[in-house]
Amino acid sequence: MRKAGLSVLPIRIVGEIGPGDSLVEKILQALPNNRISLHQGDVLVVKHKIVSKAEGQIIELNTIQPSRASQKWAERYGLDARVTELSLAQSKRVVRRKRGVLITETRHGFICANSGVDVSNVNGGKRALLLPEDPDRSATKLHREIKKRLKLAIPVIISDSFGRPWREGLTEVAIGVAGMKPLYDYRRKRDPHGYVLHASIEAVADELACAAGLVCGKLERSPACIIRGFQYQPGRGKASELIRPAKNDLFR
Repeated sequence: MRKAGLSVLPIRIVGEIGPGDSLVEKILQALPNNRISLHQGDVLVVKHKIVSKAEGQIIELNTIQPSRASQKWAERYGLDARVTELSLAQSKRVVRRKRGVLITETRHGFICANSGVDVSNVNGGKRALLLPEDPDRSATKLHREIKKRLKLAIPVIISDSFGRPWREGLTEVAIGVAGMKPLYDYRRKRDPHGYVLHASIEAVADELACAAGLVCGKLERSPACIIRGFQYQPGRGKASELIRPAKNDLFR
């Protein structure tokens, strides 16, 4: 994908990622095969699934004993009761539960379906994948390892697919960030007509995650990509900065 000097370059990785694998090693080994390389100024976006797999965030579903309530819910809507039980166990609170849809708040503070528990692209439904334990920490680890190996300060974004209230379809969001500021604050700046902006804060990490989603689809076998040509703001940013505090949230 290229537009106005911006490039999004998919990184196809051959083979499965397993617990204990070095993601940096896997990505760096894949770059020559994809005929690309990392340059200063690039942003690396990594899908959370390969992060979770490398960190061993994998649950054998046959080890989950669902409660009677989870069984009744699953039977009513044709779901897997074990996934429901696991989703509840991974949640801090249930936000909404209706018509077979379970929206929760994870302990990270993310509002998403099933606490981010996923069974796609794992091993055919026998295992479930959890979110990374600390996505910001995972992004920081990748950022530091790349800097150590290549002497390049490459920002890292870990992304996941979330649904949205009032909108159909999934889109990508940044759940882990390192090496850049995830938000651009335009408040107190003037627009081209001289108007002083009062409320404009842009979630650039989410926007970059969405750009990556165009080439890192669920069926593409490209779990990472390089975004080139974007003028990010370096800094010690975290994805947790993207989570709106409850006191500022009109829907809580």
